[in-house]
This record gives sequence, structure tokens and C-alpha cells, in this order.
Amino acid sequence: MKYKMEKPKLHLLLADDDIDDCDFFKEATDEISDACNLSIVHNGVELMNFLSSENADLPNLIFLDLNMPRKSGMECLAEIKSSDQLSQIPIIIYSTSLDHTVVSELYQMGALHYIQKPAEFSSIKTVIEKALLLFNANVTPTCSREHFIIQP
Repeated sequence: MKYKMEKPKLHLLLADDDIDDCDFFKEATDEISDACNLSIVHNGVELMNFLSSENADLPNLIFLDLNMPRKSGMECLAEIKSSDQLSQIPIIIYSTSLDHTVVSELYQMGALHYIQKPAEFSSIKTVIEKALLLFNANVTPTCSREHFIIQP
């Protein structure tokens, strides 16, 4: 008798203070795949506490909002990338704004991709799906500048 090896679920972590955005994101990931576990934190301090707790189940991929209370997404990105334990976790910025100066800075800081939050649910689903496909297909932890922004 042969047993099929089950692929471990992808652990996603969303850091976003907007409850509606979190709900849409969760709904989208639930519809895209049952091969994902989603954890959600609502500010930068919560994110860093989650990642640094002793028995942390570290995520495979972080979706990070930039404008959060207590500690911004950019501060979190810098902190994560400077940590020996956390620096290898890929981070996709998931933000409302699209300031190209900031986007360039985030690319330089080591973010994997940038997604401007879409307004329509179908577009949210599309960008998350694209991000997961790119993440799963990506053997190198960096992408080229022209493929940094994921569009719906």
C-alpha cells in the first residue's frame, strides 16, 4: 500500500490594521487554496512579537501593509531583514499607496514584491494568486526591478 505524501501547508502571515482588508484577504486565500494557513496581526508591534516569540510558527511568506499604527511596515521590513533568524522570510508589501520613490526604497530594502491593494474582490484574489504562484515558482529570493510590482 502506498501513502501519498501530503505537501505541508503554506503558512502566510498578513500584517494589516484595516479589518475589512484582512477579511477580504482571508476570504480570497480561502477561495484560492486550502493549502494555505493564514495568520493575521494588526500592527507592526504585534508582527514583531509574533515573529520573535519563542515557539513562533514562522511564516513562509509575509504580506505587509506599510501604514500601520505603533510600528510602520517599513520599520518592520528593516527589522526583519536585519535579523539573522528572520531575514530569509520573503515579504510582499501590500499597501494602499503607490509612491514610486517608496516602492524603489522597499525594493532596495529587500522586499520580494509590491502589491497596491485593489478595490475589487476579484482583483484582490488575482494579485494574491499571482503572488503565490510567483512565490512557489521562485527559486531565488529576489526578483528583477521590472517584475517587483504585481498588478491584477
